[in-house]
Amino acid sequence: MEKLTAKEEEVMQVLWKLERAYVKDMLPYFDNPPLHYNTVSTIIRNLEEKGYVGHRAYGNTHEYYAIIEKEDYQNRFVLKRVVADYFDNSYKNLVSYFAQNEKISADELREILAMIDKQK
Repeated sequence: MEKLTAKEEEVMQVLWKLERAYVKDMLPYFDNPPLHYNTVSTIIRNLEEKGYVGHRAYGNTHEYYAIIEKEDYQNRFVLKRVVADYFDNSYKNLVSYFAQNEKISADELREILAMIDKQK
């Protein structure tokens, strides 16, 4: 699995949300800036070559679906990158940031601790 470009990630986000889609179904999700049909089609084909997307053909029309789960990609690239780039490779620093900036409550932290305890 290789890291995707920003546009590839954007297309994958839409595909993960829709689960299965034709290129025309994805276009309304790209409004800032709008992406042309051919652009999305090219990105989808690149994602297919990279092993992220599969398709089912209906004549000349293709219905696309994600092969790689969103969580797998997030765990491998997104979360690691954020923790490395912004929190000195420390998940403790990440959680501390959210606690200090009141983005997570004490009750939510207790729930997280309970989940950790269950996994032991």
